[in-house]
Order: sequence, then C-alpha cells, then structure tokens
Amino acid sequence: MNKTVICPGSFDPVTLGHIDIIKRAANMFDKVIVGVFTNEKKTPSFSAEERIQFLKESTAGIENVEIVSYSGLLAQYCKERKVDAIVKGLRAVSDFEYEFQQALTNKRLNPQLETIFLTAESESMYLSSSMVRTVASLGGDISNFVPEMIHDRIVERLYKGNDK
Repeated sequence: MNKTVICPGSFDPVTLGHIDIIKRAANMFDKVIVGVFTNEKKTPSFSAEERIQFLKESTAGIENVEIVSYSGLLAQYCKERKVDAIVKGLRAVSDFEYEFQQALTNKRLNPQLETIFLTAESESMYLSSSMVRTVASLGGDISNFVPEMIHDRIVERLYKGNDK
C-alpha cells in the first residue's frame, strides 16, 4: 500500500533542518508532498514561488518528493489529495505543545489523518527560519543553516547592509 505524507510549513526561508526532515520522511514513505503554506495575512520575506523554487533546488535528488503551495485548512487539503499523514519536525519541547494542538485539530477536522513527529537532529535543534532571517539581516554567516545552492539568494534578500 502506497503511503503519502505531507511536510507542511512556511519555509521562509528553507533551512537545513527542513531538508533533514524532508529527506527522512522520503526514506520512510512512498511519496512526500512538501506543502508551502501561503497566508494572505502575512508578508513573508520570500514569495511562495521563490520558496517553492528553493525547495525544488534543495530536494532535487530526492525522487519521491513533490513541492506544492496551498492555502486554507491543511486537513482539507490532505483530504482532497488523499494524504495519509502529516510529518512535522520537533526541535524542542516548546514546539510540542503547539504542534500537538495542531495535530488534534487536524484529526478532528479529518479523522483519517494522522500526524507523525520527527525529532530534529542535534545539529539543527536550535534552527528556525526566523533565526536565519535575523542572522542574515544582521550580516551573520548562515552557511551552516541553509542549503548551499540557495544561500546567496537568501543573503542578498535579507542582509540589511546591502545597497538596495
């Protein structure tokens, strides 16, 4: 039986922690949909198209990964796409409370939908997109935080010292 999972997120920007969770999910399941969530109420640093492109480049060698964007309820999107489970990465205990709340809500909205939590690798437990944005905006080195092939574009966009 083929199992399809989704790794949802804003990916603003994509980090090595995101890529780790995606790769691990791809090793466990037949198909991994990476869902770039778009929320009209928020203004991300990178457009949905840019985030999708970053993810496509960063996961290019992984055959069973599909990159999509979605808006609205994740539980509904999963029902429409016949997704079996949501895969979420957990960095710390503080992530768990929020993610557990989300998992229970999604289960209530779509009773067939499961949520699977993968713990972050120790190298990326502290890593978040917001931290990457902050470090990059202040001119710090983010080369250990983001995939090499997208590094320069992230720095170019976020470094506040750049002449624009």
